[in-house]
Amino acid sequence: MELHNVTCDSFKISWNMESRGQDRITHYFVDLNKKEDKSSNKFKHMDVPTKLVAKAVPLPMTVRGHWFLSPRTEYTVAVQTATKQPDGEYAVSAWSEIVEFCTADYSTVQLKQLLLKAEAIAGRMLPFTVFYRNQQREYFQPNRYAQCCRMLPSVKDNSGSHGSPISGKLEGIFFSCNTEFNTGRPPQDSPYGPYRFQIQADLLFNQNTNAYFGDFYCMYTSYHYVIVVLAPSGSKGDIFCRGKLPALDRSNNCFLSCGEEEDGSLSFRHAQDVILEVIYTEPVDVSLGTVSQISGHQLMSLSTLNAKKDPSCKVCNISVGR
Repeated sequence: MELHNVTCDSFKISWNMESRGQDRITHYFVDLNKKEDKSSNKFKHMDVPTKLVAKAVPLPMTVRGHWFLSPRTEYTVAVQTATKQPDGEYAVSAWSEIVEFCTADYSTVQLKQLLLKAEAIAGRMLPFTVFYRNQQREYFQPNRYAQCCRMLPSVKDNSGSHGSPISGKLEGIFFSCNTEFNTGRPPQDSPYGPYRFQIQADLLFNQNTNAYFGDFYCMYTSYHYVIVVLAPSGSKGDIFCRGKLPALDRSNNCFLSCGEEEDGSLSFRHAQDVILEVIYTEPVDVSLGTVSQISGHQLMSLSTLNAKKDPSCKVCNISVGR
């Protein structure tokens, strides 16, 4: 038995059968199970039936199942056949060998569907001038792994949409740029630490930077998050994003824009009605900005570290899994 064309929510399966008695085959059974325990291949027949019964038609055949597959999830699958005997009874074959497989990430088609949903609620654009990142004080101190004090990219965690191709794969540094509506400045509260690094926006986002849409999700709350990836053109991060993520028009998109004024200076805007998480894919020297202590609180409930997306939200989910 072989699997082909595995996507985030579908797969094709084929298997060999003995030629003897093929004309009497009336049904095929396909048994699909989520692989809960990596050390076991046993089927777990819960209350919900896992088998798909397909009436036999002349081969090759195509059957659309009624499962709802999730992206980036491990499954096991096996098949068997039912043959009508001359006496009218049915003979059911033994199950085939069990095949394990893992569904894929969202393709650009699914990400574009997610992008359209995010654009629908992004709201008007507000000006900003700095990117910022909050951490504990020691994060910004020189360490034995670097000769100078640099913030280094790390692999993104598994927060957000289960099928996002950047989770667990893209290396980058998280920044924020959201501002308070009444002051136009970054908020004084943070879930990540009391020390804030600020850097002028044009040092990370300029005419040499490509922007990509990475994800759209919520965590059982009324507010939504959008991830935008900023990658210097030709960088390792830029190469990773090409073909995997929808590219954004640098100067004209609904989330994070960089425009050029008449005097040649750059101006920046962010979406008002979503919380932007910006991933910059290259190291950043702390000497390029400033580090200071904020006066607000550490609101740990706002942390998105490994946060799970609400699978029931109609605003930020698409129909091919969560």
